[in-house]
Amino acid sequence: MAGLKKLKLKLAKQKAKVKTLKAALKAPQAVVAPVAGKKANPVSPLAPSRFPDLPVIQGVEFASAAAGVRYAGRTDVMLARLAPGSVVAGAFTRSSTRAACVLDCQAKLTGRAMAKLPANAGAAIIVNSGNANAFTGGNGQTAVDAVTGAVAEALGVPAGRVYSSSTGVIGEPLPFERITAKIEELALSLDQNGIEKAARAIMTTDTFPKGASAEVEGEGGVIKIAGIAKGSGMIAPDMATMLVYIFTDAKISQANLQKMLSRQVDDTFNAITVDSDTSTSDALIVAATGRSTAGAIDNLRAKVAKDFEKALRGVMMDLAHQVVRDGEGATKFVEVRVTGAVDEADAHRAAMAIANSPLVKTAIAGEDANWGRVVAAIGKSGARAERDLLTISFGDMVLAEKGWRAPDYDEAAASAYMKQQELVIGVDLGLGSGVKSVWTCDLTHRYIDINADYRS
Repeated sequence: MAGLKKLKLKLAKQKAKVKTLKAALKAPQAVVAPVAGKKANPVSPLAPSRFPDLPVIQGVEFASAAAGVRYAGRTDVMLARLAPGSVVAGAFTRSSTRAACVLDCQAKLTGRAMAKLPANAGAAIIVNSGNANAFTGGNGQTAVDAVTGAVAEALGVPAGRVYSSSTGVIGEPLPFERITAKIEELALSLDQNGIEKAARAIMTTDTFPKGASAEVEGEGGVIKIAGIAKGSGMIAPDMATMLVYIFTDAKISQANLQKMLSRQVDDTFNAITVDSDTSTSDALIVAATGRSTAGAIDNLRAKVAKDFEKALRGVMMDLAHQVVRDGEGATKFVEVRVTGAVDEADAHRAAMAIANSPLVKTAIAGEDANWGRVVAAIGKSGARAERDLLTISFGDMVLAEKGWRAPDYDEAAASAYMKQQELVIGVDLGLGSGVKSVWTCDLTHRYIDINADYRS
């Protein structure tokens, strides 16, 4: 009898294993690689089908490694080496509590600091995920100096030309020795084809790596641009609220590259929001190696300069939109388009008030055509608005005009529109020529789940 009981128990265990295996096979497989000890997040339903094929940028090499900055078993550091003579421009968060790495990059990109460096020096970018190195007192700069110093020594470039970024948990000292221990390995594995792995290494709560590219016909050859980004939460405009690295082989001065970058920030990375929270740590860095066979971009009024800036803007916009599409818990991608404001600044105020409204965003998540919440958001925005001049539309449908609900308003049609994954909320203030578009996502319970569990 005892033997029979043991046999039955063994069979029961085997059946349980088979049942578990069948359940696993039936479960959705679209998940990011899991972090040790944490449940993997499902890939955003708004994600592109795959990482794009990015062109090789001559003069840039990439490497990535698992340093265990916060979690074991995941790639969390990336290194980019830039060829001698490369120029670097940047834009950074304006948070008053920005991280040591941001302050260090800003200091290194001042004209005075760059003037002290050899004109033809190489450069490098080192990035870690898992720890933001923000609000860490004097330890923050100590960590930055240790990491950038180790990179400078390994690659033979000036420490003043090594730019670092950190993203992740705020308020915890960066275990920089885990990163410096990997510098030699990174230096030995640099590869001009390693950009996708680099994009994955900088992810935190992202569910997919982000990349974009463009090509421009220059004078005597093609100019290539390729960029990567990370960002999913703590996304609100105040440049920059994510990590973005864009590389080009264009021949262009640092001053002209910085002008182009600065001109395109407001309509791209400063026109997105996920949750209205500005990051302490993040940055946008653009590097030009000058290795294209095309002629130099010297005159910003020339056609090639305009074409290049347009292409740069396109890459920035693409990456910015991908950040919103990967918004924590997002199921809807939303453009808020404001026209007829007294000026562009007022259009921006109204658009961001709508895009950041929890009431608007939860209505979108619930597929509820509650345009009254849009009215409320406009009213609180500080932008000038007059009731009887206001028009509100969802897609091509006018829902409200001339101070009240539109005569042909169709609740069923509006509700059907809200079921789409991509939506446009249009507002015309009827006061002037100010126009602005911003992009946001809905607010779901998944956002709460991700952020309630972020540090555990």
